[in-house]
Amino acid sequence: MTLERIHLPVVVKAMFNGILLAAAGTIPWAGLVKLNLKFYPAVPWSIIPMGFYLLLFWKFARGETWPKVTAKTRKQNLRANSLTSEVWGAALLAGFLGLISLGFFQSVYNQLVKLPQQQIGDVKNLSKAALLFLLLMGSVVAGVVEESAFRGYMQQPIEKRHGPFIAILTTGIFFGLAHFTHPETTVALMPFYFYVAVVYGVLAHLTNSILPGIVMHTIGDIWVGLILLVSGQSEWSTSTKPPPLVWETGSHASFWVSLVIFLISFAAAIWAYALLKRVSSKPSQG
Repeated sequence: MTLERIHLPVVVKAMFNGILLAAAGTIPWAGLVKLNLKFYPAVPWSIIPMGFYLLLFWKFARGETWPKVTAKTRKQNLRANSLTSEVWGAALLAGFLGLISLGFFQSVYNQLVKLPQQQIGDVKNLSKAALLFLLLMGSVVAGVVEESAFRGYMQQPIEKRHGPFIAILTTGIFFGLAHFTHPETTVALMPFYFYVAVVYGVLAHLTNSILPGIVMHTIGDIWVGLILLVSGQSEWSTSTKPPPLVWETGSHASFWVSLVIFLISFAAAIWAYALLKRVSSKPSQG
């Protein structure tokens, strides 16, 4: 599962391990959902085997299973370290304001670039209850697997060797490329996914833990998933109707208002991350 005993550059090894871990966590879920849509779609039975699998996935990633020779390294790479309540509070605040600033960034970006429409998929045979349970499990899978793979196994080793800037930059690029498995994803969405990766990547760096990222990632996916199902609005869009592009209509008041609000929200996020850095660096945090 990992390349710890093979002598390769840290960046290459981390990228391989991260991508492999992400695939190991997401491919089984995609297969189970496909089977669930085909057999007994009214019952969300796929969440049960996925729940057991996700538990095994987590234990492996934490180094609690075979092979023992890589157990210590797996635990270090995952960095699912516990945090004090004070750090938790600051981390959740920073993550929340970071995602808020992402939303306002998209309100500007949506007026600059035409973005694709997100696909809901073939869910016509699912009951509302089944759809909700699948959404909840899918969000948990995304939060646990993607944070473990990208902010843990990929970012942590690179960060340790080359610093947080290179680590978050590299991870952000691969995080965006990983979403090209979705049929609607285009190059135009790379800034959106990169922004997401920075929000979670800085959280992981400042707290030395992926746990806040898992919580924020899961809640965020549930929220945008519900919006998509209810209104058809993509997670990277700020409305169901694409706004006119400024290149076509010229700049207008709504664009400049969106830009100012984004800059204010970005400044608030920077303040929150600076607060998190101070709280996390206290001597009591080790």
